[in-house]
Amino acid sequence: VQLVESGGGLVQAGGSLRLSCAASGRTSSMYAMGWFRQAPGKERESVATISPSGSITYYADSVKGRFTISRDNAKNTVYLQMNSLKPEDTAVYYCAAGPNPIMQHRTGKVDFWGRGTQVTVSS
Repeated sequence: VQLVESGGGLVQAGGSLRLSCAASGRTSSMYAMGWFRQAPGKERESVATISPSGSITYYADSVKGRFTISRDNAKNTVYLQMNSLKPEDTAVYYCAAGPNPIMQHRTGKVDFWGRGTQVTVSS
């Protein structure tokens, strides 16, 4: 499975962005999908994860109520809608795919990574 992110950019605090991740491969809909982020000098962290069917989602506490993950399996695409952005959301955001959504969200165990897209939130 190949993952290609898009939608990053520069936005002012309080603004919104929507990230997209296009997955190749007919089996991509069988995977849990998620978004991780890594800020300079910090470890990569899980932001949001969605189950293969889209019925179960997990979020980091820092983004609950502001970010929403969704997927369209017909388009092999997963989205991350980010609202009320804060400067501390600045990071490179990576799309990921793995077999188990709980393991993916809690431990970062994934099978595939995208190359990342930069999100910068100015104050």
